[in-house]
Amino acid sequence: MIEQWHMPVSGLRPDFNRRIYICQPSGYDEQPEKCYPVFYLFDGQNLFFDEDACFGKSWNLGRFMEESRAECILVGIESSPFGNDRLCEYSPFSYTEEELGTIDKRGDKTIRFILDELKPRIDSCYRTIPDRDHTYIGGSSMGGLISLYAVTAYNAFFSKALCLSPSLWVHPKKVRKMLRKTSPQPHTQIYMDYGSEELGNHEHNREALLEAASLLLNLGVDLTFRIEPYGTHSEASWEQRIPIFMRCLGIA
Repeated sequence: MIEQWHMPVSGLRPDFNRRIYICQPSGYDEQPEKCYPVFYLFDGQNLFFDEDACFGKSWNLGRFMEESRAECILVGIESSPFGNDRLCEYSPFSYTEEELGTIDKRGDKTIRFILDELKPRIDSCYRTIPDRDHTYIGGSSMGGLISLYAVTAYNAFFSKALCLSPSLWVHPKKVRKMLRKTSPQPHTQIYMDYGSEELGNHEHNREALLEAASLLLNLGVDLTFRIEPYGTHSEASWEQRIPIFMRCLGIA
């Protein structure tokens, strides 16, 4: 079952009520005493329904959850459709893009919203296991970047992260600085991948990915790092990777 809420994100664009998608595991009603981990995911509008997706194609994540019977609650958070809001809200640091100008960092406010407002509400309305070991975060592209930030800067709250095609290229030097400042707890898991067909999309992509992977391994992170053969920067390609990352993260 997939439910939808509408709620503002304090400190970002409080006048815009975003859709929050909550996907319950298949056996949720069958086992009324059972509690579940929670996986928070960015770009929620692209996860479940083609009619809601930005480009008319979703991940069809609900179908996977039903077929796999994965025992986890998924919470998808809609991104802002206004101007550069999404880039700003998913960035842990400011940077400049040639065509868009300066992207102001608002990523920390986004993570604080999840921890201070959304997570307490989810934990009160659903049967969750609220501790760090059972709280995960993930996303693709800029959502992959902010997920990497969340699991390192807020490692006391998130134990696992999904970083699909993460936009590390926006400022490799600041990504490197971000990772070097962190001290992840033991048993921190990260799944990070990139499609082979998108590696050439941006300058310094390969170097940024390899450097990030090396730093994470040196930090003791349980890292899965892959190059997806024929993978592209698209919902259709990320959908194909669902069984892989869910298995690698121990969710399904």
